[in-house]
Amino acid sequence: MNTTKESPLVSYEKTAIGDKKVSRTKGIWKKLLVLALEGGLAFWLANFAISRTPIAAEYRAALSISYFPMLLEALIGGLIVGLWVSYFLLRFFDWIPAKDPILKSVILSVMVLLIITISIGNPSSFNGTNDVLRYFVISTIFNLIRILALGVAIGYGCKRQYFRINQEVWK
Repeated sequence: MNTTKESPLVSYEKTAIGDKKVSRTKGIWKKLLVLALEGGLAFWLANFAISRTPIAAEYRAALSISYFPMLLEALIGGLIVGLWVSYFLLRFFDWIPAKDPILKSVILSVMVLLIITISIGNPSSFNGTNDVLRYFVISTIFNLIRILALGVAIGYGCKRQYFRINQEVWK
């Protein structure tokens, strides 16, 4: 098994002329879609689990959020965030400063969490409620749980693909 750090996008093959490695991109879109689906499903499952709590019911009531449309929006949002995290994980795999694909994916997910918190979840969006800071903190914690679940799922899927590629190449 190869122990060097290699991008999961690139597969290496031994050629007939010596043991020279030739790299080629193989199945990027399939890998990207599989990782995005895994991450989106983890995001949705975390959202569903959170939505069953009394705090989530209070949060939805305070912001007048309907339950079933929220579940659909969470599925679509999870898939979109999953596509972005998966793309950047696969595209810049070697540039992310970590060894484990799960940690790399979590780093990217935390960056997405910061972007979402600054752009979408800012306290000014809670002006219709009595306690702006409380609902901002609640939404940030909900997003933290959902996005970390997405990051761990994508990282685990990438790790599974990465080791499968290395085992296929070095048989």
